[in-house]
Amino acid sequence: MLQKLEQICKEETNLSPSDIKILMKIASSISLFAELSQSYIFIDCLSKNHQHAIVVAEAFPKINHPIYKKSVVGKNVFEIFEPGVFYSFKKGKKSIIKHAINQEGRSVHQTVIPVRNETEEIIAVLIEERGLKYLNNIHIEESNLSIPTQVLDIILSYDNDSVPIVSDMLMEMFILTDHHHKLIYANPVGIKFLVEMNQTNQIYKEKITKLLPFLQEIYEGNDEDVYVFERTIGKKSLIIKKIKLRHTKNKMNTLLIIQDLTELKMKEKELSVKSIMIEEIHHRVKNNLQTIASLLRLQMHQGHLGDSYEHFEVALNRVFSISAVYELILSKDGSNSELVNIIELTRKVCSKLVINSIYKKIDLIIETNNNIIFTSQRKAVSISLIINELIQNILKHAFEKEKEGKINIEFVVENDTIHIHVTDNGVGIKILKPSLGLKIVRNLVESDLEGEFAFQSMTLGTHAVISFKKSPEVKVSFEENPIS
Repeated sequence: MLQKLEQICKEETNLSPSDIKILMKIASSISLFAELSQSYIFIDCLSKNHQHAIVVAEAFPKINHPIYKKSVVGKNVFEIFEPGVFYSFKKGKKSIIKHAINQEGRSVHQTVIPVRNETEEIIAVLIEERGLKYLNNIHIEESNLSIPTQVLDIILSYDNDSVPIVSDMLMEMFILTDHHHKLIYANPVGIKFLVEMNQTNQIYKEKITKLLPFLQEIYEGNDEDVYVFERTIGKKSLIIKKIKLRHTKNKMNTLLIIQDLTELKMKEKELSVKSIMIEEIHHRVKNNLQTIASLLRLQMHQGHLGDSYEHFEVALNRVFSISAVYELILSKDGSNSELVNIIELTRKVCSKLVINSIYKKIDLIIETNNNIIFTSQRKAVSISLIINELIQNILKHAFEKEKEGKINIEFVVENDTIHIHVTDNGVGIKILKPSLGLKIVRNLVESDLEGEFAFQSMTLGTHAVISFKKSPEVKVSFEENPIS
């Protein structure tokens, strides 16, 4: 068993050798726990692509009414059938599912706990399964015409709790076939689908592979007790889930649960087209802004501007600060998110301004306090313009020519409010005179960000604070392991 575990982990998972050793140590003792608790014990690991899990070890107790007929080591585990397994992987918490479906399509009580390595990473889950006792009292005779009703009673509701086991699948197609693969039950949605696909009402007791030829591979070429696959039939996109159902005479019925994803796929396609259109618009806006910037630079290089040169430079920087937003959006490698990281944006805008300044050395310090702040494109443009105006104002007035200086930008999050502090160690301002730049800043903060702007002169330099609230357009997260 341990050799099999090691082989599966090396071939099918991303686990390290040290992680595999931990699992081998656990696996060496699960047989004792299985006998002691009279339950089935499994160890599951995530596959390399994390799309499903894989059973890497198992231990069966010696009991009179087994819930497993054969080994499931190496079998795939799907979230749709065992949500508790994936809950523990994702949340790192214990999971208890009173009515889970096991690898052989049987209903079980399932308890799942995560297994961690020395660095507290979840490397596997340990699963305990027990059969549901009341199901042992249900007997189905082969000749009994109520087979579909009794089986669906088991599948759709529990006599003891009246808790739906597949309450989230009631809009899906339920199709039940007997051990000869003949149709013996379909819910209304399933009947409508079968009639539509065959253009006839004569479907009862017909072979399912005749009614739906695309199912031939799972009826004749697949021995899995639980299997999930996708198929496109004409314009329809389907996801098919198969569960084998055994009864007392050891003959196999099969339950198919088919979900029509056609509408969802169409909406995904529409969304993809819209995303491409939006990306193209962003490209055009960015290119147009770059064209405007090039025209401004060309005019500046013509000379004879006199006092107007400074105004051209200010306008050029404003165009660049807007363009920077679109450059960040377009640099997301296929991501459709239109949220912009305003710390990255601030770094991009400020670095450009400082590099192009006339001073020997300006130290630009950006303190994130491990915050990650994203805003909508609309608010990002406003923040970019605000930062641009404040930094331009500092570079123009705070430092004497040929002098060194320091500009500090700090992002602080307090409860539901974000504060951006912009300070310098320049000469300061004795009297704050009205200017177009500060008017732009105040209007953008109050109107677009719905926040507050404060500006004060200190003994050494100035201090500006932009404050605004979190909202659906402003999201904050915390960088747990920042790179030093």
